Amino acid sequence: MNRPDPDFRSDTVTRPSAAMRAAMAEAEVGDDVYGEDATVQALEEQAADRLGQEAGLFVASGTQSNLCALLTHLARGDEVLSGESYHIVRYEGGGASVLGGALITPLPVDSCGGLAVGDIQAAIKPPDSHFARTRLLSLENTVHGVAQPLARLQALTGLARQAGLACHLDGARLMNAVLETGDEAAKFGQLFDSVSLCLSKGLGAPAGSVLTGSKPFIAAARRWRKMLGGGMRQSGILAAAGLYALEHHCQRLADDHKQASQLAAALNQTGGVRAEAATNMVFAMLDWQAAMGLPDWLAKQNIRISAPQKIQQGEAVLGRFRLVLHLDLDSRASSRLVEEIARYPGLQDI
Repeated sequence: MNRPDPDFRSDTVTRPSAAMRAAMAEAEVGDDVYGEDATVQALEEQAADRLGQEAGLFVASGTQSNLCALLTHLARGDEVLSGESYHIVRYEGGGASVLGGALITPLPVDSCGGLAVGDIQAAIKPPDSHFARTRLLSLENTVHGVAQPLARLQALTGLARQAGLACHLDGARLMNAVLETGDEAAKFGQLFDSVSLCLSKGLGAPAGSVLTGSKPFIAAARRWRKMLGGGMRQSGILAAAGLYALEHHCQRLADDHKQASQLAAALNQTGGVRAEAATNMVFAMLDWQAAMGLPDWLAKQNIRISAPQKIQQGEAVLGRFRLVLHLDLDSRASSRLVEEIARYPGLQDI
């Protein structure tokens, strides 16, 4: 299978390897809505075990996983607290509000992606009919590539427990955080009532996430999955890719982290670029005028990156790019990217 042109937009663009495709083709399948797909069951059990939870639920996407979790935790008029830049707040269409009548309250996020104990305390509502009922704290790991330390999550979830809140973790890239911190996935998972783990980012499966929690919680979430149209039939074909990913692709995430560090270092040797790495991501800064034309320039060289984010730093206006390393990118792809950026005519010193 030919390696695709370098694509640094996201780790969601990965394609299943030949071995993963073989596992999918050979998967034992049944009707999962009837509870008869053995491969789906094996994936759900393995994911739950890795995360220190009782049960799992295979769903179509990370968005669906988070939504099933929030709808299970919250009733109409309930409130979830989360980071202002976290996915359930900014990137998932406000699903819990639209479909569940829940209030999503954003809290400030610091430069490392974390929430402050004081901000959470101040946001928890008293038992008063004027207020939404604060019921859930939803955290994320990693946050824009930054691994959240176990001790910090312990402090935040500990505060939530004292206030009577349930805790959910959007662990879309949790396995990246596990490698970065050296702590076991179960140590993170056991802090939370529910955890969402994505299989289709750095782990390289073509689709799917697993939501984990207690057996009663997952039974209720399964009902929500049905109402959201997420009941799949012979989904063991997709689950087999997820199983292969958990068994073969977790440790290889270290390669992405290493490549990200090397790419950031190489970009910092290029005049006009400042870069830093966080797990499998590189954030590169260019002059805004130069940044606007860079994606089109690279596209002509058959290299894909996302559009820049506009950033104000003092009087300077900069463009910030997120470059994501994944299993379809090797050191040659990173070298090509650096070479083409160095050749870019619009590059200016910043």
